[in-house]
Amino acid sequence: MAGMKYAIILPDGAADKPVDQLGGRTPLEVARKPAIDWIAINGQQGRVTTVPAGFSPGSDVCTLSLFGYDPRTCYEGRAPLEAAARGINASADQLIFRCNFVTIVDGRMEDFTAGHISQQEADRLIADLNTRLSDSGCRFHAGVSYRNLMVMPDADHVQIQTTAPHDIPNESVADHLPRGAGSERVRRLMERAREIVAAHEINAVRHDLGENPTTDIWLWGQGRPRAMDPFVARFGVSGVAIAAVDLIRGIAKSVGMTLIDVAGATGYLDTDYAAKGRAAVLALDEFDLVVVHIEAPDEAGHQGDVRAKVTAIERIDEHVVRPVLEKLRSFEAWRVLIAPDHPTPVGTRVHSDSPPPFCMAGNRISANLNLPFGETHAAAGNLMINPGYELMEHFLRE
Repeated sequence: MAGMKYAIILPDGAADKPVDQLGGRTPLEVARKPAIDWIAINGQQGRVTTVPAGFSPGSDVCTLSLFGYDPRTCYEGRAPLEAAARGINASADQLIFRCNFVTIVDGRMEDFTAGHISQQEADRLIADLNTRLSDSGCRFHAGVSYRNLMVMPDADHVQIQTTAPHDIPNESVADHLPRGAGSERVRRLMERAREIVAAHEINAVRHDLGENPTTDIWLWGQGRPRAMDPFVARFGVSGVAIAAVDLIRGIAKSVGMTLIDVAGATGYLDTDYAAKGRAAVLALDEFDLVVVHIEAPDEAGHQGDVRAKVTAIERIDEHVVRPVLEKLRSFEAWRVLIAPDHPTPVGTRVHSDSPPPFCMAGNRISANLNLPFGETHAAAGNLMINPGYELMEHFLRE
């Protein structure tokens, strides 16, 4: 629709299940979020199936769906999507892995973030891994905090299954190590890395500060880059993305969206929400579509911290959704979509494949429920988008 301005806000993992601590309501239902509720009351509210049958509920698969791409035809693994954000390529015989710094205690996954290791510490570990494991031919690449990458050569015959570390909190890692053709090579590399990482001098400082030590690397999410149709060619809309985590930035870059860097955006609970909101408002003057991703609710869900999750949702509403909505309403034609990619329930601390709620409002979008936004209200209506990748078309064209 010519002249239309669009905004999509992605509060990662914001959806949840009823929480006893909240009187049987969810963080979304308890949070004070007047801007989001205005969108739900004055527009459409429903649910979307972001996880196709046979897939795990990772942010990679779910976000591809929300961007309007069918994971069944374009998904090759999480790591190559993150690599795209950093301009890391791979040849046909190479394999890209996500490489987490983690804390494993007594054989159990205690912390998949290694205490949210600082960037400076992570950079030092990556440099030392590259030096001391150079004979392996593998190359480690620094990312954001615990989220890093590794490229393995001569891997055209490696066909393994791996597990995301955030899916196994407090579980035995022995039950989730890489398996399949070539897995011994990957496991051996992880063992060698443990000898370097666990004994590293940064852990002395972390111990003194009462922070979780970095004991291991965890390799997972492997794959090879795969070309995707440009977003503008697919939907006829120019897009820009604002995100702190490489996964979302990589997806956006892979479909030809412009990336905006925001100072103070951390991909964590302490991210600068207001800076993201200001950047989105400015971007609407130049681009047809602005996508803003905020990782904080997902991080709170993984920690099982219900209060932090409620607070994150409230900050997203106040500092991102409210100013973006105000800016949109200054244009003659506009639409806005609020879409969590998946639930990250604080009770389980892992992703769920339950269809998350969404709400959208704007020109030519009629109200269907006239109720505040939340899982219960969204489920009460009859609007279900399945498959999930059709939501983008519904939002842009309905």
